[in-house]
Amino acid sequence: MSWDEDGTPHPLALRRTGRSEQEPDRLPEVRELEVLGWEPAPDDEMWVFLPYVWPPADRTWIPDRSTHWAVETRLDGHGHITEVEAAPLAESDLHDLDWEAEEVLTSLGLPPRPLGRLWLLRPPGAFHTLGAVLDHLRTVATERGVEPRASAAFLALVRTELDALAD
Repeated sequence: MSWDEDGTPHPLALRRTGRSEQEPDRLPEVRELEVLGWEPAPDDEMWVFLPYVWPPADRTWIPDRSTHWAVETRLDGHGHITEVEAAPLAESDLHDLDWEAEEVLTSLGLPPRPLGRLWLLRPPGAFHTLGAVLDHLRTVATERGVEPRASAAFLALVRTELDALAD
């Protein structure tokens, strides 16, 4: 299991460079990869470890060229929106977005994720969508008395189940 630290991004990602004003799921390379059966890895804390344990043949990554936005909304005394301001987050603030995920990874004994990557996964085995795989993993966990949450027991179960699906 690894974060593919020395690996290269998916070849489709190499055609584009520079910052994009698009959000991660709207990047053209993400959309192109979705047509080929890849899906963005879930960003829920429960699944923060997923790309680390996902079968290597069914995971890839692309450089994160997206823009993360800070949105400030002002309201009047009646709760009506009077002004909305959006500005790109400064590069120095981007690391702060991942602090909760990094805390979860540390608690699971996993190394930190490489910065600046968007992970994409393909469903292993007979599953047709990432959502179906996640539902399967939650069901198996519940059946085996493991609470589906970011824990050492759930991580071990997911790792074992994904290995079985990949065979």
